[in-house]
Order: sequence, then structure tokens, then C-alpha cells
Amino acid sequence: MADYVLTTCSTVDLSPEYLEKIHVPFVCFHYELGGESHPDDLWATMDPHTFYQRMLAGESSRTSQINMTEYIDFWRPFLEQGKDLLHLTLSSGISGTVNSARAAAEELRKEFPDREILVVDSLAASSGFGLLIDRLAELRDQGYSLKELHRYAEDHKLYLHHWFFSTDLTFYIRGGRVSKTAGFFGRMLNICPLLNVDYQGRLIPRDKIRTKKKVIREIVARMEEHAQDGAGYSGKVFISHSDCLEDAQAVASLVEQKFPGTKGKVTIFPIGSTIGAHTGPGTVALFFWGDLRNN
Repeated sequence: MADYVLTTCSTVDLSPEYLEKIHVPFVCFHYELGGESHPDDLWATMDPHTFYQRMLAGESSRTSQINMTEYIDFWRPFLEQGKDLLHLTLSSGISGTVNSARAAAEELRKEFPDREILVVDSLAASSGFGLLIDRLAELRDQGYSLKELHRYAEDHKLYLHHWFFSTDLTFYIRGGRVSKTAGFFGRMLNICPLLNVDYQGRLIPRDKIRTKKKVIREIVARMEEHAQDGAGYSGKVFISHSDCLEDAQAVASLVEQKFPGTKGKVTIFPIGSTIGAHTGPGTVALFFWGDLRNN
């Protein structure tokens, strides 16, 4: 067993059961829905369909990141057990939580000077962040030391690709990411925006595709363009969705058709409440290992 603990936060958008299976404890972001505060506990206490239906019914949603005190309280028990820590945070291009994590690590180093506490800005989000954590857990189990795993995370995080599309612009408009005028014409023309996470960990619009069928083909075409080993890609693929399972399954089916080596290695997860509070329903994301993200 490793003499360190690999930890993360709930924006990895895996399931609690999956994280338990790979032995990665997580700390929760928070969200408000209709004025009530909840932990982003990966749907342990609220059904995702209920969450999105309440959003569609007009209940306001907002999110808050993990603060320094919460990180300290989360990590202290591991340090008291004599364990070192490697923690990965949600991308700094999306959230400032990495700053809270680094501040907490600095405080705890004073209390536990013999312990190593390493924090990595994943430059990743949702189940793409989860795919990175999954790889690190595998390497930990293969015997990587704390410093070896830390170096691997830093050296390889930009080889992880994130591609998203949305079939519902409601919450992109409401959150100001799409103007009302653009949203009106987008709905009228059945536009599905295609986005990805860039090399700085920011969510960037890349294309406007008309119709769901076309955007499903296009998101898989981006995998054909960037995946390691091209059509020979045989690594894991994670797909996440916000209350649109059939669309996620359509992407999964096409991935397995285009990349036969992925059969049995494609896993679908629901997008968690932190990310979902901003996207609303109708978003599908595709994650895989590929070439270096450099734009």
C-alpha cells in the first residue's frame, strides 16, 4: 500500500462508488438551488433529473468552491495517520479552488513539517478530470512513489482531451456565456455549440454545429483528429452528460464503432451539480487521451 493518499474534489464527476473502488477520497464543492445549500456529493443526496427539472422550472442555481478551512479539515486526518498527500483540483481556468488548496497546504505544513503535501492544478474538468485521477490511481497501485506520481500528473495532464456540446442553450444564455440574441437565433437554427478545454484549462467555444446528429458526429471526429494512436486508440474513454443519457449513449456507440479497441472501455457518468449548475441539461462531454493540448 502506498505511503501517501491521492485525493481530489467532487468536480471529477465520477460516481462515489467508482472513487471508492479506486481508493480516492474526495471533498465536496457546494451548490445552491432555489435558495437551499447542498454539497456537491456526486448525487448521493439528490437525483440529477430532479436537479435539472428544478432548474428548468426556474429555480436559481449557483455554486461555491471549497475554502481553505474545508481543505484543512479534509486533509488533517490523513496527515495524522502519517500519510503524505497528492491532491488534484479542478482547473484554475474554471475555478479558484486551487488557491484555497495551496493556502491550506501551506498552513498544514507548519503543523505537520515532516509530511509532504503536493497540490496539482489539473487544468481539467468534469469526467476528464476524473479520467486523469483514474490514470493516477492505476499508477499509484503499480508502485509509483508520491514524487513520481506528482511528476506524471504535471507532465501528462495536457494530453487529456475534453470536448463538449450542448443541445439546450437556456443556461448558457442565463449565465451570460451566450447572448440573448445569439441564443434566439441558435435555438431557431437548432445550433449545438461545440466547446473544449484549452491548454490553460479554460472552456472555449470552438464551433457552431446545426443539429444534434451532426454535432455527435463532429465530437467523435475531434477524437479521430486528436486521439493517441488514431483509430488504434484502445485506452479508456469517459463520457459525461447532464440529464441526456440517450445522447451520451449515441456518442459512446459511435466511439466504439470508430475505435474498436475501446469496446468495453467506455464509461458514462452524470455531470455533477457544480458543472451542471452552469450548463443546465442537454450537455454531453467526451474525454480521452490524445496529443498535446497547445491551444
